[in-house]
Amino acid sequence: MFDVDISKGYVDMPVPEGVDLVAEIEKMKREKNAVVLAHYYQSGDIQDIADYVGDSLALAQWAAKTDASILVLCGVHFMGETAKIICPDKKVLIPDLNAGCSLADSCPADAFVEFVKQHPGYKVISYVNTSAAVKAHTDVVVTSSNAKQIVESFPDDEKLIFGPDKNLGNYINGVTGRHMLLWDGACHVHSQFSLEKIVALKKQYPDALLLAHPECKRDILLVADKVGSTAALLRFATQSDCKRFIVATESGILHEMKKNNPDKEFIPAPPDDSTCGCSECNFMRLNTMKKLYNTLKYELPEIVVDEAIAREAIKPIRRMLDISASLGI
Repeated sequence: MFDVDISKGYVDMPVPEGVDLVAEIEKMKREKNAVVLAHYYQSGDIQDIADYVGDSLALAQWAAKTDASILVLCGVHFMGETAKIICPDKKVLIPDLNAGCSLADSCPADAFVEFVKQHPGYKVISYVNTSAAVKAHTDVVVTSSNAKQIVESFPDDEKLIFGPDKNLGNYINGVTGRHMLLWDGACHVHSQFSLEKIVALKKQYPDALLLAHPECKRDILLVADKVGSTAALLRFATQSDCKRFIVATESGILHEMKKNNPDKEFIPAPPDDSTCGCSECNFMRLNTMKKLYNTLKYELPEIVVDEAIAREAIKPIRRMLDISASLGI
C-alpha cells in the first residue's frame, strides 16, 4: 500500500520524470475500467484525453449510463458530487478537491433552507451548480441547457424559487414570463465580462457575433446574438455561416469550438479587469494532467457524499434527467 498524502486536496506524489502522461493515463483507464468525464471549461489537454466532454447536463447523463467502475470527474466539486449521487456504487474521483465553484459557494445550504422556509408554498428549483446539501432541499435540479423547459413544465401559476444564479434566473424569468423568487448568487467568471469592452470589440469586428452564457449579466445578454448553455453555444458556432465570434463564457470552451471549426475565429470576451485572466475559472484550472495521472494511479481523492443527503439529493436530479429525456434534451 502507498502512503499517499492528500492533505493539500490532491495526491501530492512525484510523477516519474519523462513519463508519457497521455499514454499512462490511457493505459490506466483500460486496466481499471475507468472513464474520464471532462467539462468544456477544462484545459485543452484534459478535454483531449477525456472519454466524454460536455456541459453539466451531458456529464450527468453520461455518468448515469456508463458501465465503468471508476469515474474521474474533471470539473469542479459539485459535478463530482452529482456523479456520486447518481452512481453510488461507483468510485468517483476528482483530481483536486479544491476545485470548488464560486456560484455553489454563494449558496450555503443552511441559509438557502432558511430562505425556502420563509416562503412556504413555493416549489424549489436549484441550478446544478449547488452542493449536494442544497439539492437535498430541492424539488428539481436544472442546468442552463434545460432550465427554460423545466421551468415551463410547472403550471403557469406555480410559485417558484430559483437559486442560486440570479443572472440565469432573471434570464429564465424573461423568456418564460415567470416571476420566480431568486437567490442572490452569481458566477465570478460570468459576472466579470465588460459590456463597454465587448461593444468596442463589436465595433472593431462588425462581422462578429456575440455568444453569451445566461450566467452573464443582463446587459451582456441584451446585446448578445445568441444566448445559451456551453453546448448550445458550441452547436450554434458550428452551424452558423459566420466566421468570427466573441465568446462570453469561460474560455475553456474555445478549445472545442476551434477543434470543430478550424476555419473560424473565436475571441474571448474581455473582463472589466484587464490585468486578470478573469475569463478563466481558477477552480476549473486546478485540475491538471499530472493530478489526473496521480488520481488514476492512486485512486484518490475520492468523492464522498453523506448517505442521508444523497438519498434526498437524487430525487431532484432524477426528476431533471427524466424531464430532459421526455423532452428530448
